[in-house]
Amino acid sequence: MADAEALLEPLIPALRRYAYALLRDHDAADDLVQDTLERALSRWALRRSDGDLRAWLFTIQRNLHVSALRQDRRRGPHVELDESTTPSSAAPQESGGEVQDILAALDQLPEEQKSLLLLVGVEDLSYDDAAKVMGVPIGTVMSRLSRGRQRLRGLLETGRATLLRRVK
Repeated sequence: MADAEALLEPLIPALRRYAYALLRDHDAADDLVQDTLERALSRWALRRSDGDLRAWLFTIQRNLHVSALRQDRRRGPHVELDESTTPSSAAPQESGGEVQDILAALDQLPEEQKSLLLLVGVEDLSYDDAAKVMGVPIGTVMSRLSRGRQRLRGLLETGRATLLRRVK
């Protein structure tokens, strides 16, 4: 098990980045990473020794995320009793506006396109590794990436046009 810990530890930052990009909540992202690592360790003997460990972990993490989405959809909306409903008074930062626009546009994409854009664009996985993570052929990865990039570009351009109309 010591070799597993040594192999897993350097990959935790990438798992956290991907989890946060999917969930936009640090606590939920940490929980997803924890669940991913627990699942990986409990099934360590089942992994292929000649396979890419990083791709295997991203596959586990994505599958856990998709399962949670399906479970949440079945359960309906969840509201905490102690959540504050008062809006934040913090002024949005000019430089953070573009990042927020990109994150909001990413959230509007279908899950398959969003996951692929994050895996290839943020985590720098190859198309082949992304295909393994998603469980689809490489041609499907390329077409989903193309459609996802095109749709993201369109959403960002639409957002800019709306912003310009508001400023005028």
